[in-house]
Amino acid sequence: MAERLKARGLLGEMAAEFAGTMILILFGVGVVAQVAAAGIGDHDSIAWAWGLGVTLGVYVAARISGAHLNPAVTVALAVFKGFSWRKVLPYSLAQTAGAFVAALLVRWNYAEVLAKADPGHTIKTQGVFSTLPGNGTLPVGTWGAFRDQVIGTAILLFLILAVSDVRNSPPAANLAPFVVGLVVVAIGMAWGTNAGYAINPARDFGPRLASFLTGYGTAWRDQYGQLYFWVPIVA
Repeated sequence: MAERLKARGLLGEMAAEFAGTMILILFGVGVVAQVAAAGIGDHDSIAWAWGLGVTLGVYVAARISGAHLNPAVTVALAVFKGFSWRKVLPYSLAQTAGAFVAALLVRWNYAEVLAKADPGHTIKTQGVFSTLPGNGTLPVGTWGAFRDQVIGTAILLFLILAVSDVRNSPPAANLAPFVVGLVVVAIGMAWGTNAGYAINPARDFGPRLASFLTGYGTAWRDQYGQLYFWVPIVA
């Protein structure tokens, strides 16, 4: 009975991670589709929508699962905060699945404008769903993007741990999700050049897979033709 209750509890936590990450990606990938395909908005609107997506996703999942929404966060909490290692893979799979489903919804909803902006579904609009070195246009290579992702993800995780540490001065009145959202906005505004600030393996891989299955044949590669999908995962 105890094992059954434990399994049911884990399923609930996975459902929360799925839903929270789905909300994050609906806003994040959605805003990039709007800017890239329809020309509505700019870099600032992208940064703010990603940050608000994080905030809303955390509010969705926090009570049930802790709202990691990111395999890098899950691993960091297992390493530094005693989070159960047996939950790391289930959480990561749920996060990736939520990102995948959200990206499919964005792809479906923006199908017409994406086809108008990029009939061949090429590298031109691939960045709507997944990141590229130098955002597909600037002179940044694989290892420059790798370096950038290590630094950006480290900044994110350091600040999440600082904000959530009760021995520190954590935000009061359930404002931590809002502060974490602001952290993502700041990273987007300061660290978005070299690799599009994925800073989240599920955020990149789930939408990348969705784009590949819906017509983006170059989804696994960068603008140089090099396999790139592994960089946001490993770094």
